[in-house]
Amino acid sequence: MIGIEIFSGPGGMGLGAKQAGIDVKLAIEKNKYAAQTYLTNHKETTVVIDDIENIKEFHFERNEEQVILFGGPPCQGYSVSNSKTRSSDNPKNWLFKQFMRAAKLIDPDWIVIENVPGLKKMDKGYFLKKICDDLLSLGYTPNAKVLNAADFGVPQKRERIFIIASKAGIAFDFPLGEYQNNHVTVSDAIFDLPKLENGDMEPSLKYSSKPLSQYAKMIRGKERKASQNFVSKNSDMVIERYSHIKQGNNWKDIPLELLSNYKDPTRCHSGIYRRLDQNKSSIVIANYRKSMLIHPTQNRGLSLREAARLQSFPDDYKFMGPLMHQQQQVGDAVPPLLAKAIFDKIQTYK
Repeated sequence: MIGIEIFSGPGGMGLGAKQAGIDVKLAIEKNKYAAQTYLTNHKETTVVIDDIENIKEFHFERNEEQVILFGGPPCQGYSVSNSKTRSSDNPKNWLFKQFMRAAKLIDPDWIVIENVPGLKKMDKGYFLKKICDDLLSLGYTPNAKVLNAADFGVPQKRERIFIIASKAGIAFDFPLGEYQNNHVTVSDAIFDLPKLENGDMEPSLKYSSKPLSQYAKMIRGKERKASQNFVSKNSDMVIERYSHIKQGNNWKDIPLELLSNYKDPTRCHSGIYRRLDQNKSSIVIANYRKSMLIHPTQNRGLSLREAARLQSFPDDYKFMGPLMHQQQQVGDAVPPLLAKAIFDKIQTYK
């Protein structure tokens, strides 16, 4: 099966496709740093650095294989945490139309669209219905479901909606996660990584121990050292705030006198200053630098490699560009293991 990815980002979804045995021929991404990350890790894929709206033709060798068109359009407009852009007036909320235009040009056998679960309820379900209606009008049979990445072996409680559409009239039956009753924990995922300090920028360090779980062993692969151990440097005041927060808790543990720069510290977002609980799966890894997610046992933010582990990227996956862009790439990506589960199931219909 041949894969064509649009809105590819740094390649999390593409990696999941490749892990499922799909030959991803072409990827399109307009962000130069994310595209560079994709190209660095997927050298056999042609990466086009451009806005999908400018692409008029898709050049790839098709042969007789089935083709799958997939990707995750920017989702900020559908997020329940972003009420300012959650309306039909935001042009970014119409980027799914690019899937319909690409489908007309490529005529794929399958289409996979990934997004935040807020898409399901936005404008009382209007956008989800519109996407499905457009797919039907093109001759596809769509099905949609919200999946939790933690149920598929990702050490993170991250819900995403997938819309799967078949040109052959197949009503796609979504896979059941094998980890529903046995989620991978934060300690399973990252406790073999090097111990770090606030502001460390270590490109390569020895692991602190042998793999402590099957997950860590799988993610490590053949790597002998952990790469990209990059931690944003926080002020002494922020580190002092971190020191008061217990595992699983947030800013509410911080003494009010240490939050004097906030206009109203009692109204902080619940996700701010959250220390991860080592015995549970992580909360959502979005822009973990801005939300200041805290390491379970060390008074610092997460390293880039730790965040990548919590997204299920293997340790040999390298992120490119300035650190803030690397961090954003990790947070925006589709967890590869979640994507792999979807593509594995599609492969069973061949």
